[in-house]
Amino acid sequence: MKRSRILLAGLGFSLSALVCAFAGAQTDQIVAGPEPAHVRKADRRPMPFSPGSETRGTAAAVEFLSYDRMSPQDRALAEDAESTVAERAGFEGLEFNQGKWNERQIVCSALAGHLFLQFMRNSGTGDVSVFSASIPRDGNGRVRIIPILRRGYSLFSPAPINALTISAFNHIRAEEPPDEFPGWLATGLCYAALAGEHPQVSPPEETAVQKLPGAPPGRLFIPMQGGAVISFVDVEAAPRPMEWTMTFNGKGKLLKATHRPAPRATEKTAQRKPAEVQGKPVRATDPEGKAILIR
Repeated sequence: MKRSRILLAGLGFSLSALVCAFAGAQTDQIVAGPEPAHVRKADRRPMPFSPGSETRGTAAAVEFLSYDRMSPQDRALAEDAESTVAERAGFEGLEFNQGKWNERQIVCSALAGHLFLQFMRNSGTGDVSVFSASIPRDGNGRVRIIPILRRGYSLFSPAPINALTISAFNHIRAEEPPDEFPGWLATGLCYAALAGEHPQVSPPEETAVQKLPGAPPGRLFIPMQGGAVISFVDVEAAPRPMEWTMTFNGKGKLLKATHRPAPRATEKTAQRKPAEVQGKPVRATDPEGKAILIR
């Protein structure tokens, strides 16, 4: 009889422990339950950049190196591709085999899988030719030419907004290693450099908002349907700072680029309508309630 009581007591203790464990598991499941619907929806939005992938500042800067400052490996790669560069520049009517061309490297952290070069020939006032070239470092891709100026004139439309520039940039990004996740501001500055600019953005503490109303040094917007809109101001552009805006879809393809003078302190910022990205409206404010400058 005593043995039966002991067995029953042990069985009761085991059942109690099992019930407590089950209850604890249920409590944990509730505490760690699914996030609110609006959070889950936001997480599903296709975004080519992480909102926190990069802060404004020198880390995103694009550097220009003269030929003698290039690394031996980069000089060797440039020399190996010289004939291809000359051939493709000839197709664009850039007369690469005529006159003296100066060469420099564009160091772009966002597209580390490529060597970027910029060539310039100055034959006097109003007769300047410029183009950029991209060379894949691993050989998996093709040498590409981005025309900027031919004897002082744009070949079609200005390089920063030219459809050929956008197309070449998308092909270059597609050739980058698939596991790379570039910073958004570095990507925007790299595009500007390949389009012929020498972009510089000041850290927030060095750029007074009063001087450039409605045009912050750098900002990333995530549209409701995904994708990204990059906006930044090139504070060193002459004769006045220039504002860039680049619209990407969810897969990271650049859809549109705009390049216009940044508003001055005495100018009023016009109220703009939301832009269209992939046929769907973009919300007019960011999560902080600030106006989104999308054109």
